[in-house]
Amino acid sequence: MSVRSLSATLALSAALLGAGASTAFAARPTTYELPGDPGGSKFEGIGYDARTKAYYVSETTGGEIHRGQLRTGAASEWLAGDGTDGRWTARGITVDAQGRVYVAGGPNSIDHPGAPDLWVYGRDGRLLAALRTGVPSAFLNDVVIGPDGAAYFTNSNAPQVFRVAERHGRWTVSTWADATATIETAAGFNLGGIVLSPDRKALVVAQGNVGKLWRFDLRTGKASAIDTGGADLVNADGLVQQGTRLWVVRNFSKVLTTLRLSPDGTTARLVRATPTDPDRVLTTAKLAQGRLLAIDSKFDEATATPPYQVVTLDPRR
Repeated sequence: MSVRSLSATLALSAALLGAGASTAFAARPTTYELPGDPGGSKFEGIGYDARTKAYYVSETTGGEIHRGQLRTGAASEWLAGDGTDGRWTARGITVDAQGRVYVAGGPNSIDHPGAPDLWVYGRDGRLLAALRTGVPSAFLNDVVIGPDGAAYFTNSNAPQVFRVAERHGRWTVSTWADATATIETAAGFNLGGIVLSPDRKALVVAQGNVGKLWRFDLRTGKASAIDTGGADLVNADGLVQQGTRLWVVRNFSKVLTTLRLSPDGTTARLVRATPTDPDRVLTTAKLAQGRLLAIDSKFDEATATPPYQVVTLDPRR
């Protein structure tokens, strides 16, 4: 490619990513490669450490946790799976302000009785906690850090939210909210994606099998339906919130839906519904330096085959 052609390509990329974008910004990878197992790997969750610019990806087939950097194109295995720390599968993952990595175990304790439901690791990979909820058949799906510094995990098998906190080096987990009287448990995956409301006084939770959003008041734990104005949110999986914008990753629907949330999270209105790659089933995403990093789960393949990737989406589309 000539110098003139290269300059034109970089200029076009910068324009597409927004006015004022730098060449370095435009030159970042648009896909990030993930390692996989010889028999095929599938993935679900992603966390992002804004301080170190590292992203973390959970593997459902084995429970490995992979880590990569935004400036490079590939990740590597950070934590081994296949029973390491009692972890045979991993789902939602997030990072707190101290760089601690929280991992939701999905059906880990269902498939392996006595095994943990969730884990917390230091930025250096040291295990800080491996906890069980004490709730039968709990399926820990996703996790968000609350304004109190605690982590809140959703249960896909019951309308419950668990709270994980550390005090003086001691980690505890409790059933913070149980909305059995309010939220009907339907067939399939129920509570999944979870984020904060714009005013940080509530949790916004997706119930993807029925296409609903729920608001959990952080003071009382009470759940109430969010008025979404009839927006189609079936297969809502991962949620990403920035200000009053809420992005909903709708896995098998293959759509990224953008909503505008009221500050208190009681209402949401459709802004747009953008089709995603028809050859990928995206499960969730994290916002990182102006882009959404989304997981290509491989859930549509009986036996997953490479390439295994994190893809980038323009949240303004």
